[in-house]
Amino acid sequence: MPDPRPDNHNGHPHGVPVSAHHGAERPETSAFTRPFTLYEALPYTPFSAIAPFDSSVLPSPSIGVASPASPLTDLVPGDDFAALNQEALTQNPLSKRFQQAVSQVQRLLERGDIPEFKFKTGPRILPSSSETPKHSKLAAALMPFSKMVHDQTAIPFRYPTPDTPPSIAADSKANVLSTPVPALRNLPVAQKPVQPKQESPISPINRQAPLHNKARIEIVLPTKSQREDEVAAATPKQPAGNANITSTPPVPAAGAFPHSQQQAHHSTALNHHDATRASTSEGAKRTASQAPSASQKAAIAIELPTAAKFNRDEYMAVPDEPDEPTNLSLKKRKRDELDGDDPYGESLDMRQRADAALNELMLFLHNVFQAEDHALAQQSANDMVLLIGDNEATLTAATQSKAQTLLAKAVSLNCYKSVPLDHLLRLLRLSEGALRQVESLDFKIDESWGAAEFDHWLQQFPVLETAMRAARTSLRMMCGDREDKQLYPEDMIGQCLNLCKRLIDGVVIPIVELRSTQHTAELFRAISSTKKKIVALLTDCQKLLSLMSALISKVDTSDTVTNTLEFAASRLIFMETANAEKDSVLDTQRFDGLRLVAMDMLSQIFLLNPSQRQGIFDEILTSLEKLPLGRRARTFKLIDGNSIQPVSALIMRLVQTSAGKGDERKGKGRGGILVEDAKEPNSDTAVETFTIQDEDHAAAQYSTAIQELDSMATSLMEIAKANASYVIKFIVNRALKSTKSGDTPYRNLLDLFVEDFTTCLDNPDWPAAELLLRLLLVMMINLVENDKSGVPAKNMALELLGSMGAAISKLRGHVRKVASSLDARDADELGMFLSDLAASALEFKSRSEHVVAWTGPYRATLEYLESRFSEDPHLASAISFIVSDWGTKICAGYDSYEDDSRERDQELGRLAYRLREMIRDRRWLSDEYSFKNVSSIQAKLSYSIILLRSQLCEAFSAILNILLNSMASDQPTVRSRSLKSINQVLETDPSILDGDSVVVQLILRCSNDSSTQVRDSALGLIGKCIGMRPVLEEKMTETVVDRFSDAGPGVRKRAMKLAKDIYLRNNNRALRSAIANGLLHRVQDPEESVRDLARQVVEEIWFAPFHSGETSTASQISLAEHVSLMVQTVKRGNVANVLDKVLQTLLAPESKSAQASMEVCTKLVASMFDLVDNVDSSDQSAPSGRDVLQVLMIFAKAEANLFTFEQLRLLKPHITSISSSEDLAVSRAVVVIYRRVLPQLSSAHVQFLADVRKELLPVVSKVTRALLDDVMACLWIISTLLETSEHLARLVLSSLTAIQKLRILSQREPLDQLKIRQFDRYSLIVGMAGKHCNLDSHLEMFKKGFPKFSGDTASKLMVDVVVPFAAPSQPLDVRKAALDSVGLICQASPRNYVSANVYTTFQQVFDDQVPVLETMILRSLKEFLFAEEKRSEQASEAPVINGAKPEKKRELTVIGGTNYDDVASATTHRFLREITRIATSTQDDHAFLAVEVLASINRQGLVHPKETGVTFITLETSSNPRISELAFLEHKSLHAKHETVVEREYVKAIQSAFAYQRDIVKDPRGATTNPFTPKLHLLMETLKISKSKNRQKFLEKFCTQVDFDISKLETTEELPPHVQYSRFIIENLAYFEYVTVGELHCIVSAMEKLVTSTGANVAQAIESEVFQVRMDADEPAPSQAQPATERQPERSAEPALAQPEPTVELRRLRQLTAGSMILLALWEVRSYLRRLYGMGTSRRESKGKLQSKDLHKTPVKVQGITGDKLWEEIGAVMTSLADRERMMITCKAFVELMNVDKEFLVPVEDDDDMDMDGAEGDGLLGSAGEDEVEELPQQQQQVRGRKRKAQQGGAGPKKKRARSGSQPPRKRGRPRKQSGEALAAKEMDADAGFDDGEWF
Repeated sequence: MPDPRPDNHNGHPHGVPVSAHHGAERPETSAFTRPFTLYEALPYTPFSAIAPFDSSVLPSPSIGVASPASPLTDLVPGDDFAALNQEALTQNPLSKRFQQAVSQVQRLLERGDIPEFKFKTGPRILPSSSETPKHSKLAAALMPFSKMVHDQTAIPFRYPTPDTPPSIAADSKANVLSTPVPALRNLPVAQKPVQPKQESPISPINRQAPLHNKARIEIVLPTKSQREDEVAAATPKQPAGNANITSTPPVPAAGAFPHSQQQAHHSTALNHHDATRASTSEGAKRTASQAPSASQKAAIAIELPTAAKFNRDEYMAVPDEPDEPTNLSLKKRKRDELDGDDPYGESLDMRQRADAALNELMLFLHNVFQAEDHALAQQSANDMVLLIGDNEATLTAATQSKAQTLLAKAVSLNCYKSVPLDHLLRLLRLSEGALRQVESLDFKIDESWGAAEFDHWLQQFPVLETAMRAARTSLRMMCGDREDKQLYPEDMIGQCLNLCKRLIDGVVIPIVELRSTQHTAELFRAISSTKKKIVALLTDCQKLLSLMSALISKVDTSDTVTNTLEFAASRLIFMETANAEKDSVLDTQRFDGLRLVAMDMLSQIFLLNPSQRQGIFDEILTSLEKLPLGRRARTFKLIDGNSIQPVSALIMRLVQTSAGKGDERKGKGRGGILVEDAKEPNSDTAVETFTIQDEDHAAAQYSTAIQELDSMATSLMEIAKANASYVIKFIVNRALKSTKSGDTPYRNLLDLFVEDFTTCLDNPDWPAAELLLRLLLVMMINLVENDKSGVPAKNMALELLGSMGAAISKLRGHVRKVASSLDARDADELGMFLSDLAASALEFKSRSEHVVAWTGPYRATLEYLESRFSEDPHLASAISFIVSDWGTKICAGYDSYEDDSRERDQELGRLAYRLREMIRDRRWLSDEYSFKNVSSIQAKLSYSIILLRSQLCEAFSAILNILLNSMASDQPTVRSRSLKSINQVLETDPSILDGDSVVVQLILRCSNDSSTQVRDSALGLIGKCIGMRPVLEEKMTETVVDRFSDAGPGVRKRAMKLAKDIYLRNNNRALRSAIANGLLHRVQDPEESVRDLARQVVEEIWFAPFHSGETSTASQISLAEHVSLMVQTVKRGNVANVLDKVLQTLLAPESKSAQASMEVCTKLVASMFDLVDNVDSSDQSAPSGRDVLQVLMIFAKAEANLFTFEQLRLLKPHITSISSSEDLAVSRAVVVIYRRVLPQLSSAHVQFLADVRKELLPVVSKVTRALLDDVMACLWIISTLLETSEHLARLVLSSLTAIQKLRILSQREPLDQLKIRQFDRYSLIVGMAGKHCNLDSHLEMFKKGFPKFSGDTASKLMVDVVVPFAAPSQPLDVRKAALDSVGLICQASPRNYVSANVYTTFQQVFDDQVPVLETMILRSLKEFLFAEEKRSEQASEAPVINGAKPEKKRELTVIGGTNYDDVASATTHRFLREITRIATSTQDDHAFLAVEVLASINRQGLVHPKETGVTFITLETSSNPRISELAFLEHKSLHAKHETVVEREYVKAIQSAFAYQRDIVKDPRGATTNPFTPKLHLLMETLKISKSKNRQKFLEKFCTQVDFDISKLETTEELPPHVQYSRFIIENLAYFEYVTVGELHCIVSAMEKLVTSTGANVAQAIESEVFQVRMDADEPAPSQAQPATERQPERSAEPALAQPEPTVELRRLRQLTAGSMILLALWEVRSYLRRLYGMGTSRRESKGKLQSKDLHKTPVKVQGITGDKLWEEIGAVMTSLADRERMMITCKAFVELMNVDKEFLVPVEDDDDMDMDGAEGDGLLGSAGEDEVEELPQQQQQVRGRKRKAQQGGAGPKKKRARSGSQPPRKRGRPRKQSGEALAAKEMDADAGFDDGEWF
């Protein structure tokens, strides 16, 4: 080391020879001889401010000093460098290793990685002009490798702005400056002297450029060829402060630098800064034309090289993948390589602190011992010592606390071992007395205590506190790693353990579990009042437990200590805390600290005692039921702020601990106090010997190194994997047997665990989360792919797969985001490498060697964890797990490589050795290597990269495929669950929806699923997809609108809500129109809630946006666009009537937004009047006037006050076109508007009204019927306003006169076509006038025209004149016109309905049953009844005016609410039968019209409910949806109002429905297919209003309809009527959706009872009449050996069913067969229902076994059971009457069903391996299992088994014959059907050692 003294012992001071100070001539070799000494350089360093300064703090530099400095070749091995040089000379092409070495050196030369030093300016020494240096090539002396680096490297540098250099004469002496010149060059390579060049035009510019240009100049050094071709140039003057371009003196003699050659060889690899400076010393390029001149001044000339041709040799290929950083990790120098024992830096301070701590502890002990002596001498206590018992001294609580603090400080500073042993033993003895004293105290808290007892307990509190502090002091001394046996007395450890146990059992647990109840309220208040003391006690207890945990980690203790602490820790972890803070004495957070300490203790026991690990896991898993659920379950805080369950953290910590090795140094030298377990040496503590001892050895024998690592790391990871698998299997198996709402919490706990594990997935503190999730993933995939798995199991698996898929997707999104932003935040080498590696990992392109690289993501993660280890010691388990996982990945990667790369394998060998050492010693990495600081962001990204290449994350595509495939499952609940799981994944990664995504197609397909639940889930997912990707709106809106008409009300409502959001977001007019059109159609939905929602949504999208009342230009434009949209919507769909009702509801006075809506509608009407004159065009934005008028007509129908007189005047021109018939739609729209609005006008507009009448009156004889209706209404309104109706009276009178003439003419001869057309027009005018006009004021005029008329009303005259034309003698067209006219007149004058000539005419029409004429009558009755309904509603809603009640409109004796109720009632009763006949005779519009009339009759209550109830139930089964919907609504209303009355008619209604289906629908079967839907499903839907008991009564009564008397069965038809009727009922029962389990059990029981009772008689009749069975043929003789019968069971059955002679008559055989068919079909349905709902096939499992709460649950269907097979089997049964042979087979099958007990079938072969269940026998009726059901319809083969024979002379139940032998019979029959969950659980148990790697 150089002498730090300021004397000139090491050469010339300041780097200048002494002669330079005296003006002497400077020799050539003395330009620079050495670096500065310390004191010379000190003024220019930051240390110049240190005073006083000790040279030992900063060693002086030794580089450049001759004597002490070692050559670089001695410091660095040169083997690698020599190998590279040899390869550069011999090999071509060069190896990848060589190229990587060049690349690494080039990266080292990057300017950003080279430190820059700025020193004060030193003297510039320029060579004299007379000196002519020798020219030489720059790279002449370089080695081959160095030369290649030199040739291929170009370094950019910045030229700083220099000061203007002073002019120095060429022959002047060198100026001596007061500041020293820093040593800038220590790379002694041969350099060319630089001559000053001649002045050129460019030189002044170059000189002045730095002064005027402040922007930086990037200078690229010339290439090798350019430098070697350049000529010698003069040395320019160097600017001050530039360290990159220096003046260079001539090359000194070789002796000046003794090691120059060696330094040149290794300079590039060893010294980055020097290499850069060496490469840039000759930076200025010279041209041949510019000859240097010695006479010119020194200057800098910077000239960029001209563009040259591209030379491929001058460039290198950059790899696509990132290269591993090479300069992040540095190997630490060993302690013995340093001078001394690290006397500098932190160590010096530590020694001083340790000395101070030791002195403080010794002083404290001295004072304590003095206090003890004084107390014993004085026989009295003092501040430090207490006297207890027999004058035994012990420390006070405060003194104990002080002792613990000092002891802990001494241990942490490593000076505890310097404390004398006798001092420690005496201190230990002072603690022993307090522990003995507390052993005699009973401090257990009892719940029966009161306040007095607790006060007594508080008196013992100081003693208890002192004992706890004493125990802590003792344990603190034992945990100091002293080797003295005396410090570890077993009795004291036992005392501390006993105190700890008693505290937990007697104090902690009683207080934590105490609740304020009636019996414990007093104790609760007493403890609460002393909460401060209790909290202090718990804190002391927590510290005591913590020290016990530390003790067992440092000292080998007995099994008793370990087991006791394990039990105590488990109790604390799973102790139940209060749901609310007010219910507990202590805050939950107070107790959480104690729980965490217990977790630490359990982890320590788990780590140190491998034999107890299984027991610990069992204790944890069996205690899971005690865990709380919900928010209070997650109390464990993570470093990122999230919270998880403490037990989740414990399980992950235990699994991580399994992957590490225990502390082999624990307990060494404890001798007598340690428990030496010599019975079975633990493999963990056995001495391990390894072949590989260092890294070089590992590189040479890499295969051995990897094998040694594999044997260690793989075994540890296998243990961790086995433990994790045990945990997962336990929880999953329990979860499969429970539900979320069940009594056991395992299903909910599994969800909580998965949420916790996914929360910790990307947290490097919890690497076990990935392993646990990976194993869970394999189990869930097995459940989904296993065909035997039940629906609940598959749903659970799909739900969890969705959660895991979402977590993986979230992780990928986070990595993508962090990697892209890492460049801006952490743009260092590690950050860039991780960013590139993350991008590769996301695409699964990263190579394994990059992931496991020494400076890769594993290393960064470990360094981050190591940096936090001092703050959180629990990270040791995470570090161990990651190291072991790293090791297994290296071994797996090495085995997977197929190519041979020695360089790669050597590096893997080094890695294997390092990881092996890291597994053996956790501190090895931090002791041997240093690493750059890793930020939390980089650490998380590093760990995420590891996760991305894990098996869990790489299975993401498989998870997604499973979820997508499950969307096509045959189970609706599975499809629905898969949609919800897909939703979870999409929320984290919406990019799945981008492009032509198959996910979108599957979701749209599911929206048309047959299951309501699936469609509802699909709609919800569509909403989420649109929210995440709005571009999908147009693609998915059509599907949403289609769901408006869904069969499920919930789906319809969800679709409308979703469509509303789409509408408000989207401005596409076509899309908006489609949505509005669909919503308007839903206003007529049969479901009231759907109707209300549809009206509400229409209001919100069409009217609410304009409630603000803005009048700006933008709002006017928006209003105009909205009008165009409304017109387009009305034109597009048939929504006029619907929109009318919507507007009426919206503008009704009771509507909350009536006023605002009125204003909006007024604006809309005004805006539409601007468009009424538009002509038709193809432009959708400009609607035609015709379409606008149609919408205006709708508004006019809704509210006339929306129109003004001026607007009506604008429409007047359109009336003139009525007669021309140019556009009837326009004409009718204008007339309708006038009809609605004119009544609002005043009589002041006389001329306008007269003009309108003048235009309308002439067209009466020309317009169509529909238009005439409106025209006549307008004429009457105008006449009323003008108070003159003579025009109309004369019109009617003339029409009546013409009709009378036609009547007279018809009596002479039949009317020709012209006369018929005339009558049609005249009768229509009379009818319309009678409907709209009250002409009674002109009665005298009519009487003059018809003198014989004696009536008192004009309407009666009209009826009397027209009704004769309805006689049967008239032509059909005339009768039709006459009935139409009479019907119109009667609508306005209902009294005419009860006129004899009218109702007799109507009755004649009904008797003739002419549909066309019946339609005329029904239409009239419908209009009349609807009008009566409306008047009734208005009367009931009449408001109270000025407090006065409305006028009484009816007599009390009249039923109803209008003036014509008597007419309506009489007419209804008169024609009800005919109307019902028409409604049930067809399914066309004629029938629907009759149904509408019946519905109105029902709503008004004009007939008794039973009169219409049967009809509506019958019509519910119609295949016409309009008829069935209307009938369902009316039936539902009837049932709600008159349930008791209607229920009595249900049997009759079922019979009527069957007849309707058989005769009208022509389909007598009880259900429809695709999907199977019972025809009475609407009846069951209505019954849902009733109570469950009422439904059960109905089902029982329904089932009894099948019953029959075998002797009375009518069998003359091909299929007997009762058989058809029974099939109708049976199939309905089979496909009903049952509401409760009780109903299901009820109907199954009813079926079984019916088959039991009726079937016995039928079976007996078949046996006696068809098969002629005799009892003596079957009963064995008394002497017959019973075993013989056992050996030949089938022979005993043969005589019973032997084919008899065909003696039974065919009629009787058909009767018996028909009965058998009915009962067989009924039994098929019974067995089908049992299988479908998982009831088993045993009658013994009746509802009596179920609890009452279970009877009200919804039954759950079993997966895989469909109705196809049942449908086919019933169809096959119904063909049994085809011929005699089939009838015999059916009878035989039924007898066997009744007689053979399938429970005791003896199969031909014994299937011992099958799991039999004897409980499936059916007693009297053999259990028809799934296989048996297939056989029953045909029974093609003889069923083997023992039969029960009918008893002589009776058909009652047969007794079971006793079996022979004393052995109990072996259970026979079908294998027991296990649930899918049980099978799945059994398979998983059998597969205890499954390999997840095989699946992945």
